[in-house]
Parts: sequence; C-alpha cells; structure tokens
Amino acid sequence: MNFAFSEEQEELRRITRNWLEAKSPEATVRELMETEEGYDAKIWAQMGSEMGLQGLIIPEEYGGQGYTYVELIVVLEEMGKRLLCAPYFSTVALATNALLQTGTDEAKQAHLPGIAAGETIATLALTESNGRWDAEGVTLEGGDTLSGEKMFVLDGHTANLILVVAKTAGGFGIYAVDGDASGLTRTPLATMDQTRKQAKLTFENTPATLVSADNLSWDAIAQILDLAAVALAAEQVGGAQECLDTSVQYAKDRVQFGRPIGSFQAIKHKCADMLLEVESARSAAYYAGWCAAELNDELPAVASLAKAYCSEAYFHTAAENIQIHGGIGFTWEHPAHLYFKRAKSSELLFGDPAYHRELLAQRIGI
Repeated sequence: MNFAFSEEQEELRRITRNWLEAKSPEATVRELMETEEGYDAKIWAQMGSEMGLQGLIIPEEYGGQGYTYVELIVVLEEMGKRLLCAPYFSTVALATNALLQTGTDEAKQAHLPGIAAGETIATLALTESNGRWDAEGVTLEGGDTLSGEKMFVLDGHTANLILVVAKTAGGFGIYAVDGDASGLTRTPLATMDQTRKQAKLTFENTPATLVSADNLSWDAIAQILDLAAVALAAEQVGGAQECLDTSVQYAKDRVQFGRPIGSFQAIKHKCADMLLEVESARSAAYYAGWCAAELNDELPAVASLAKAYCSEAYFHTAAENIQIHGGIGFTWEHPAHLYFKRAKSSELLFGDPAYHRELLAQRIGI
C-alpha cells in the first residue's frame, strides 16, 4: 500500500499553491473579509473556468473533473495556508458531498454541472439555534414548503443553492431551496473569524424540493459530516503549517541580545513541539482523506480522530505563532491573529475536539 502522492497530485498541489499565492495574498484576504459577501466573484469564476477546482470531485458525467477525495485534500491544505476567502468549502465539502452521497440522479443532473462550472454557490444548512450537530438537533420539518430556522450556515447569505436537512416521517431528507426563494430571509452573522462567513436562514412557507431519497437514516447525514470533517482537517493542516513556517522564519530573523531568538532553548522547544503537532496532524488528515476516497468502514472513526487532533494542533500552533512573534504578534497589522481566529472557528465547526473524542469512543465501541 502506497500513501505517497502521485506526480499528478503533486503537480496539482504546485499549480494550486502558485495560483493561491497570486490570488489570495494577505492584502486580498483582509480586503475580502471586510465585505459582506466575503469573496471576489471574478476569482470564484476563475476557480471554475480556469482551474476547475469546484468540480474537482464531481464525476465527469456531471461536468466535473472526476478526481478523488485525495486530490481535494491536497487542494484544501493549500487553501488553508492562504486563508482563502471564498465559498469553496461550503460549496464543495458540504453541498457537493451531500448531492453525491444522497442526491437522486435528477438532482445531480440539475445542480452539479452548475457547481462544477463555478456558476453555482451552494451550501448545506443543518445546524439550528441549539447549535447541535447530531440527529436530535434537527427539528425543522421537511415538505414542499419549509418553515423554521437554520443557524451558522456557511456562506448562507450568498449561496444560490441551499440544501436544507429536515426531518421526515421516517427519518431525514435534504431539500433544495433557491437563494432567492419567497419566504427566505438571510441574515449575515457577526463572527470572530471574518474570513469564513456564516448566516442565519429563516424560512416562512418557503418552496423546497426534495433532492435526496426520502426518509434517509441519520447515518447518511453523518457520512456527509464525516466527509466535511476530513476536508476541514486538511485545511487546518495547511493553516498550522503556515503558522509553523512563519514562526521558524521569525525565530531566524529576529535578533535579541546579539543573537537570533531561535537560538534560545525556549523558542527551540516551541518550534519543535509545533513541528511534531503539524506532522502528526498531517498524517491523520492524509489517512482520513484516503479513507474518504475509499468510503471504507474506517471513515467514521478516522474522521472524528482527524477532526479532534487537527483542531487542537492548529489552535496550538496559531497561539504559539503569536507568542514567538512577541508584541508584534498581538497587533491587528500582523497576520497571526487571522490564523488564530480561523483556528478557533474551525475548532468549533462540526463539533469541538471533546465532542469528536466522545464520538470516536462511541464509534469504536468504548
């Protein structure tokens, strides 16, 4: 069994990294995070038409590239390094996965080509005001019209296509709602991490179309969340790596008492601990990505393991990055706080580490 990336996958990484360095520098991130939309429509279109990134895991029959989840892991790791401000995660890791795993063929034909072309922004609305990520947290009733609320919906204020998880008579269903549908009110939320937008969605007799099989089990919904957790773990690894890289570079460049601060034992130990965490997190995310590509029996356990570990690794490296930079690391002008806030928001998304450790214990029968 070979867990090394192929030449083609490494080339995808190189191309994506170069593109993101040009399109998502710090100045652009700061500019976009201050806007209500949170992304650049021209860059989003280029991602689809020039790079084909939105269609990466969409089969060719629906207009996509037909790659596996391993390639998505490669791309998301690079996006995490650059704090890309775009509705990519919501569209690909959430909505696309929901359609691929539970959608009817008619629904896939209707929605996936637009996503692959970069014409459709999509998201998945699951969490409600209770903030829960489990079956008991879903109280919205499904039907031809929807009435109720969904909270913390990633890019819910700009999505053209909203996939809503709701209860049915015998389980759950996923319903498609147009972003301009009648009775839909979309309210942007004030969040700590401005680089990832969230919204509250209010439905009042809003027209909806069932796009999944009727009466899905919670296991089907949980698999969508597991795939999203694996995708997020890869993104967290990219952010943690950037925190490590900038810390090490600053430790080499910053001179105190006539010597680089990296020569002091305290700083050396911090960098060494960060390196260990980043490499361990990378291993967990990569293995989870392979399990996701195979949709094998290990995925539920490995997804929770990766989400818990990568969340803590990212948050710790982001905090240490600030500490190593000293006073300048606490300032608004320095990018360290952007990674710290992204690390914290990602830690809580889909459940915090404690939640996923408990979920892991349940899934392996402890």
